[in-house]
Amino acid sequence: PCFNPQKRLKRGSPALCSYSDLKRDSGIPERVTLKKEIGLLSACTIIIGNIIGSGIFISPKGVLEHSGSVGLALVVWVLGGGIAALGSLCYAELGVTIPKSGGDYSYVTEIFGGLMGFLLLWSAVLIMYPTTLAVIALTFSNYVLQPVFPHCVPPYIATRMLSTICILFLTWVNCYSVRLATRIQDTFTVGKLLALGLIITVGLVQIFGGNYESLTPQVAFMFNKAPSIGQIALAFLHASFAFSGWNFLNYVTEEVVDPRRLTFGEKLLGMFSTLMPISVALSTFGGINGYLFTSSRLCFSGAREGHLPSLLAMIHFKHCTPIPALLVCCTATIVILCIGETHSLINYVSFINYLSYGVTIASLLYYRWKKPNLYRPIKVSLLVPVCYLLFWALLLGFSLHSDPLVCGVGLVIMLTGVPVYFLGVYWKDKPKCIYDFTEWATYLGQRVFFVVYPQIDPIEVAEWTDRSSFTSKASGPL
Repeated sequence: PCFNPQKRLKRGSPALCSYSDLKRDSGIPERVTLKKEIGLLSACTIIIGNIIGSGIFISPKGVLEHSGSVGLALVVWVLGGGIAALGSLCYAELGVTIPKSGGDYSYVTEIFGGLMGFLLLWSAVLIMYPTTLAVIALTFSNYVLQPVFPHCVPPYIATRMLSTICILFLTWVNCYSVRLATRIQDTFTVGKLLALGLIITVGLVQIFGGNYESLTPQVAFMFNKAPSIGQIALAFLHASFAFSGWNFLNYVTEEVVDPRRLTFGEKLLGMFSTLMPISVALSTFGGINGYLFTSSRLCFSGAREGHLPSLLAMIHFKHCTPIPALLVCCTATIVILCIGETHSLINYVSFINYLSYGVTIASLLYYRWKKPNLYRPIKVSLLVPVCYLLFWALLLGFSLHSDPLVCGVGLVIMLTGVPVYFLGVYWKDKPKCIYDFTEWATYLGQRVFFVVYPQIDPIEVAEWTDRSSFTSKASGPL
């Protein structure tokens, strides 16, 4: 069984290249589907690799500026990690209850409907992931070029060129093989953990050597300005940027092997300063790979639901990778790199990111009420999502009050998706010329990239339907 392009698009034409045509012309194997090649180790490295990216090297400045003291900044980091842990528990329940790739987007679309899901998808594809990828790539290039330009800032053109080369290379890797991409993720995650171990060791050596004056309460809580609740809320937003990535395994659920398993002195400082750029480069390189891997699956899931062009829902017949979706993510990131104002967009990204987390966790409570008897392999206490949402509401409310411009722009970016949804998705009777163009583009994409609509395992679909009683709106007939 395979997807029928005419029914898949709900507006198709016989001009589209069918699976049987490509099978005859290109030697496609009997079954083409996303491969389950992400085991327990790779799943862990995807989460670790995305959390430990470049955010930890960028966000501390914003956290310290808004908190006003080292002590309060440390409190913000600890509480931010605790809130992220609560959110991850909620996502674990959603991930095994609705085992579809796409993360937040898939859950909100399934529970709240197409418009809400599309707004999350729109903001993520338009600004959130391209900007985050661009920031990580620029951090990578700056630290790689630092030894070459030890007494000055690396040139603008050099950082952009190296960032682009890195993104293009990792896009090729992800297009070529899921296994190779996960091996890179595994290797660089181990490297960045070793680098973090070095940082922690140096810190402990300094503390045991008596150099901890800055950590005493009298010094740590010496405020350079009186903190306000709004400023503390903005500090949490900056910390959330560093913690972002804890939910990324949910974007690749369909490629995980058995998702339910996942439930269970002077010279020293000199060496540290020399190895620091290498450590950051390792961290950011793995972060770029992880973001490309997961964000492309978000585009893939959006296209499969009919919210993005259908070409993005296709995978290569041999490598079983979503090449069109990967190329879109790569292109969007390079465009953001060329704009140059990536760091100024971090505040917008943090606000949108936190907003999407809250909406997704609210969908968990609604789904509990809507389908109370649904089988859930993982079922967290109601206190977990309730506590998260209370903190979430207070954080966004005070952030909006403290910096209405930044938060307002984030809301506007998300809401611009409303007319796009009604014109592009909801409006079915479009002029024939639009249908002709999209069908021609889809046909051309199939021939150029050798991609086809993936098949869904009928047994898996039956299990999903039995457990959650939902049917995919755009998967096509089996």
